[in-house]
Amino acid sequence: MRRFGMMLGLLGCVGCAIGTRGIATQYNPETGRYETPTHEVIYQVPAEDAMMMARYILEKNRYDVMEKEGGLEMFSSFIPDAIPPERYYIQGERLGPRQALVRVFRIRYTQEGSFAAEASGRSGMQLSVPDAFTNIPGLEGYRPAHGYRDMDIEQKLLAHLEMAPALELVGGNPPIPIRSVVMESWGEETGTTSAAPACGAPLEGAPSLPSAGGVLLVADPLGTQEVPSAALRMLCEATAQELPVTLALSIPISEQSLLDRYLASDGDSAAVQELLSGSAFWRRAYQDGRSSRAMLWLVEQTRRLRVSGNDVAVVAIDSDRAQGNEREAQMAQHLLTAQSKRPQAWTLVLTGSVHARTTEVSWDGDFEPMGSRVARVLPSVRALDVGFQRGTQFVCRYNVWDEEVECNVFGISPTLEARQFSKQAAGLKLFPSQQSHGFHGWLYLGALTASPPALQAPRQVTTVNHVPATK
Repeated sequence: MRRFGMMLGLLGCVGCAIGTRGIATQYNPETGRYETPTHEVIYQVPAEDAMMMARYILEKNRYDVMEKEGGLEMFSSFIPDAIPPERYYIQGERLGPRQALVRVFRIRYTQEGSFAAEASGRSGMQLSVPDAFTNIPGLEGYRPAHGYRDMDIEQKLLAHLEMAPALELVGGNPPIPIRSVVMESWGEETGTTSAAPACGAPLEGAPSLPSAGGVLLVADPLGTQEVPSAALRMLCEATAQELPVTLALSIPISEQSLLDRYLASDGDSAAVQELLSGSAFWRRAYQDGRSSRAMLWLVEQTRRLRVSGNDVAVVAIDSDRAQGNEREAQMAQHLLTAQSKRPQAWTLVLTGSVHARTTEVSWDGDFEPMGSRVARVLPSVRALDVGFQRGTQFVCRYNVWDEEVECNVFGISPTLEARQFSKQAAGLKLFPSQQSHGFHGWLYLGALTASPPALQAPRQVTTVNHVPATK
């Protein structure tokens, strides 16, 4: 995800460390200090998109931005009130079709005469402009003298590219036909259809969560391997305590009969074929993170828990077409109905981050999340937010440049609040009481790894990989 050997672009900037604090350095909340980054960020987007976003950030701050031929170099108008004159220089590098580096420099100019005098008066110290900056436009009477990375702008770029909201595509997303499904490392020929579930090591802190009649909401960032893996480990812990378990997923309720038939099957190729080919959800033309390979893997592992003699159910709680508050209300009602049918079971719910909140949101006074609606009926419900380190996810986002939805692997970075520090182990960290954001604790999962859709079309034969990472 990152490259060592960051090119800082610091040249001839003698004694300027204090002056650039917070610009050429970044605040590290773990140490409480401003530090020079040691890695470069590789963005999981086309280089053109990353450069356009950098341009958008500068233009939003009322800079004129001029683009050089090729689109991977841009420079801004001069920064107001900066003496000597300064401007931004943006340098992009294409590492792959969807991998890019973007470096943002502040270039400082100096007067021609004073530059030479200053250089000659420093005991022979020769200052020169880096080769990378030689093509930057000059200014009458001035020349580019040195540049330093503007980490503040680069942090804004990271936020725009990797902290964007995930889209859940409901309604107007018809299924596409498939002819057959080939399963990788899962089928009758491998003798795994009746194998035990891949529970892995117990999740740190998990034994304190399950309880008869309890409901736990997990704010799934969608499209990762780690959340379904952690969910399975929690299910395994609950069944080890001999509790009946209900797994509630953000799958349309119209899929319930297909899920029930699959859970009662042998999990062989014919059963998988029936589940996927009969489903409008797994075959949608545009797949978001709810229908990832890892989520289908979780359904299979839950089936194996049942085969092992445990009382386990999987319920679909999402709406087919509703949006906004109507969707939240339907999801809440579907969950409450499922819980009432199995009141002694421990119910684990995987749903998008906003849906899981047990309080109303501050940014929209009319919007009430599913979790808030459920908590009014079941005050004992608890919710966990996910803490993580920078990684990837398969998600749908709105591409403002093409004015269309794009579903693909993107980088995902945590907010400061959700950031998992290096000394924070994976597992649970519960709060003494519910916080204002409506969560009762953090589920820390480390670096996230993208899980693409179970079915990606159009293809005559679609291959599915069912082995997410287990930590």
